[in-house]
Amino acid sequence: MPFELPENLHPNCGPVAWLLGRWGGRGHGDYPTIDAFEYGQELVFTHDGRPFFHYFARSWIVDANGEKVRDAAQEAGFLRCRPNGEMELLLSHSSGISEIWYGKAEAGKLELHTAGVSFTESAKEVRSGKRLYGNVESDLLYAYDMEAMGQPQQPHLWARLVRQ
Repeated sequence: MPFELPENLHPNCGPVAWLLGRWGGRGHGDYPTIDAFEYGQELVFTHDGRPFFHYFARSWIVDANGEKVRDAAQEAGFLRCRPNGEMELLLSHSSGISEIWYGKAEAGKLELHTAGVSFTESAKEVRSGKRLYGNVESDLLYAYDMEAMGQPQQPHLWARLVRQ
């Protein structure tokens, strides 16, 4: 699907402009405290001319045939675009976790690391994370490494999404 830069794109958002729009596809999840799983996912990045993107993601567990089994995680937030490709990400999860991330965007790649994680009494304990987003052959590939539940930081989620 063709992609056009919005006329009102804030200059600080240039390094991540390729993220704008709706993305969908499938991914895989694994972690020592859970069984491996496959999921479907939709990510949406929107922009209104100010130096940030609004972000929303939802996912659902799928079976071996790709059929939806049940709803899964949701997260929403703001990707704040600073000068020189510096990025800040504020995220809130339906599971009771909120995070602050810092990172850098360059040449079709965005890498972020947590600076702080908070969670409610009923949420699982998450201590840190790393996210990597990449524009590969016009698809959005991402990976999420997590330190949680007494485990060291390690791969948890990875997916390939296509522009919708």
